[in-house]
Amino acid sequence: MDIKPQLIPKLKSLRLSGILETLDVRNRQAIEEQHSHVEFLERLLEDEVERRAQKQLQLRMRRASFTGEKALEGFNWSFNPSINRQQILDLATGQWIERKEVVLIVGPSGVGKSHLAQALGQEACRRGYKVIFSSVFKMLGHLNGGRADGTYHRRLATYARPDLLILDDFGLRVLRSQESEDLYEVIGERYERGSLLVTSNRDYAEWPEAFGENPLMASAALDCHFSGS
Repeated sequence: MDIKPQLIPKLKSLRLSGILETLDVRNRQAIEEQHSHVEFLERLLEDEVERRAQKQLQLRMRRASFTGEKALEGFNWSFNPSINRQQILDLATGQWIERKEVVLIVGPSGVGKSHLAQALGQEACRRGYKVIFSSVFKMLGHLNGGRADGTYHRRLATYARPDLLILDDFGLRVLRSQESEDLYEVIGERYERGSLLVTSNRDYAEWPEAFGENPLMASAALDCHFSGS
């Protein structure tokens, strides 16, 4: 007798309807391998735990707004031998995120900075961390748009909340005054609250120039979050 029709409303009320996806397979397995009722239940629950974990991972990856599927396994290390492979693999463990540290990936265009940044971000998602990936200017444009509709502080909180914020392509152009202030706000909001990864084609010593008319803002921002990182 097919008991699924009787199970469906009960499983739905318990938010366990995903069990139906593997119920038939696990039932056949239990009969063939003579599993006990407890073993049968354990395997069903293991399936449900894994299904929920995958669903949460997919949600974290979607909310992170990565521009594509990137992985360290697919990175061509021989393309840029100057990259410290072991250091990148150490970062992939996520321990620096736990310590709320800052990572800077600096180098000329075309050496794989964005790929590495996104690969580290996606690995962080797999380890359960909440991540947001954005180009610097996309984020600044989003924040500026919040002034028009009164959602600035809510948008600012979006970039303050995640365990890891990845800002890509800092320094491609000089920041305008308001942009400098907004970037400073983001850095300040995240200070000692979450990790930050920044990619840039500018040497770190050149970063104050990218703040344009606000060299003091640059000094405050860099001292606030990047000192010693």
